[in-house]
Amino acid sequence: MSSVETPAAIPHRTNELGTELVARARMRARRNLSGSEGLIAVVLAGAFLATAAGAAVFLPPVRHFSPAAAVVAVVAYAAVSRVRFEVSNMWVLPTQLVLVPMLFTLPPRSVPLLVAAGLLLSKLPDFARGTFAPSKAHFSLVDAWHSVGPVLVLSLAAAGAPSWTYVPLYLGALAAQFGADFIPGAIWSHTAFGVSLVEHARSMRVAFLVDAALAPVGLVVAIAAGERVWAVLVVLPLVVLLQVFARERQVRIDHALELGHAYRGTAMLLGDVIEADDEYTGAHSRDVVGLVVGVADRLGLDPKERQRAEFAALLHDVGKVKIPPDIINKPGPLDNTERALMNTHTIVGQTMLEQIGGLLGDVGGIVRSCHEHWDGGGYPDGLAGEAIPFEARIVCACDAWSAMTTDRAYRKALPVGLALAELHACAGTQFDPRVVDALVAVLDL
Repeated sequence: MSSVETPAAIPHRTNELGTELVARARMRARRNLSGSEGLIAVVLAGAFLATAAGAAVFLPPVRHFSPAAAVVAVVAYAAVSRVRFEVSNMWVLPTQLVLVPMLFTLPPRSVPLLVAAGLLLSKLPDFARGTFAPSKAHFSLVDAWHSVGPVLVLSLAAAGAPSWTYVPLYLGALAAQFGADFIPGAIWSHTAFGVSLVEHARSMRVAFLVDAALAPVGLVVAIAAGERVWAVLVVLPLVVLLQVFARERQVRIDHALELGHAYRGTAMLLGDVIEADDEYTGAHSRDVVGLVVGVADRLGLDPKERQRAEFAALLHDVGKVKIPPDIINKPGPLDNTERALMNTHTIVGQTMLEQIGGLLGDVGGIVRSCHEHWDGGGYPDGLAGEAIPFEARIVCACDAWSAMTTDRAYRKALPVGLALAELHACAGTQFDPRVVDALVAVLDL
């Protein structure tokens, strides 16, 4: 593909953070694909070779083939292919800057094979460093499919020297490029992962936008170049500048990933502290996490809200480490003094998390509100309705369900039927009715 490398271009859940998507793409790019994934890629690569060879033999030549020009084009394409911008679950490459001039300075029918050669050449530095396995070379052939579309259009139209008067033809060639780019990837992702065409198209939007934005620049270079393929080298200073930007972006993404891992590690460590202090509370928090994530997905929370909800679920009881164990594990009801002390655990939890700061500091405010009730009867601030953070409303309902369906120090777990009836009875008073509906759907009872 001209703007995205296939192994990373897998569709994704819309509620994932950008850093999570990048991390998934990096892991997938590092591992060897096996089974249906690898087999489909090999088939697509073989189909490309057959198509590209057929085009080179049977399509009209349009213009003279120069071996020297072909070498310049391959090297230039390889150089541009080294510039990679990580965007969500894919790497975006500005190869359109070279592809378009190649289509007008070389016989179009030779371009697919030259593009494949350029993509393979671009992997040599990675191979020398031991970061690219030759067994993945066929992916470069799959990535070259995009070049077939415009070649067919321009060859069959016998397009000569580039001119702005042929813009409709060029738009058709660009559309054909998108089609040739989309179809193999859609086949691969659907067969290997069961991804729908709509989801695959959504995943490819960024790549298509980049190609569409850079195509006019490539056309300007082609018009200025005429038959002189070496003129494509004028884009290399721009490519160098893009490479600087790409590296700066990669550094920022690396830092974001490290920070995200640090936050998650801190949250897990605090979760371990909770469990070490009180085994029930720790296990209960882990149970609540799974429910909260399911409800958050069901309600369509955006990635940041979902992450905050997940961390709040894990840490909603962190303040209990400051509550005396004899109160937490009391086998009977708490008296008024004990209850008042117990109810401070959300404020204590907020204070602990705000001392950490950053994302966990933001989660502290949600932890504070996890025992607020929809009708205003909760604690510590008596918030009601929409004034309660949405993530806290989700944790509240999931927390109550987990508490009702597990044994506590002062009572046995309720039967599922009774717990479900209680959940419905408290919708609109203790719980947000929307959250209850989503939780019941997730429980699938």
